[in-house]
Amino acid sequence: MFHPNGPTFRELAVQALSSTQRGYDLLAPKFDYTPFRTPQPLLDAVSIHLESLGPFDCGLDVCCGTGAGMAMLRPHCRERVVGIDFSQGMLTVGRQLVAATTGSASLEFVRGDVLAMPFGPVFDLAVSFGAFGHILEKDEPHFVAEIARVLKPGGRFVFITTYLPPMTSPHYWASRLFNGVMRVRNFLIKPPFIMYYLTFLLPRVETLLRQQGLQVEVREMGFMGAWSAARLVIATRPSS
Repeated sequence: MFHPNGPTFRELAVQALSSTQRGYDLLAPKFDYTPFRTPQPLLDAVSIHLESLGPFDCGLDVCCGTGAGMAMLRPHCRERVVGIDFSQGMLTVGRQLVAATTGSASLEFVRGDVLAMPFGPVFDLAVSFGAFGHILEKDEPHFVAEIARVLKPGGRFVFITTYLPPMTSPHYWASRLFNGVMRVRNFLIKPPFIMYYLTFLLPRVETLLRQQGLQVEVREMGFMGAWSAARLVIATRPSS
């Protein structure tokens, strides 16, 4: 976790005691040196799948952070790639990192609330990586509804998730322990820092997508080892 260019333990502690937005503003300059950034092999695997689905005109990265998803999207989009995030610090870093990436699509960085996005149905493709833990379970139906709303007919929402790990898995108990600590922290300290694990999982998320009228395909990603449980979800807004 402690890359030489990454945050110190003290900096991570300060972030955890801040609000979600303020915490990511503080973490932004060093975010890409933390394990919280979506691993590049996962993004590369998604890119391969997008090649068979695209090209696309307009792409959206929901909770874009420092733009790793935008950089992956840009070669697949002909006109524009938009990233939306509530952290100005993350957007500032993203502008710097994504500007030199491959592709000719224009880049737009929007500070906003993903539960009330300032867009109409203009996107052929929406993605989101590593951000679902910041969406409370009670807000997940609205989150999915917002993404469905901004997709064009025929547009797709593509993301990675998994199933709930078995109770015999160390990952299951480590995640439950983290979530318990976070709930205690948010009970005692205001404003809250919203970050939970084991969220937006299959099969529940498939039900949420279908409730918004989206057609859902779940693909295995072919990884071995720690990422073997990863699944690619492609949710499509019907053309009619």
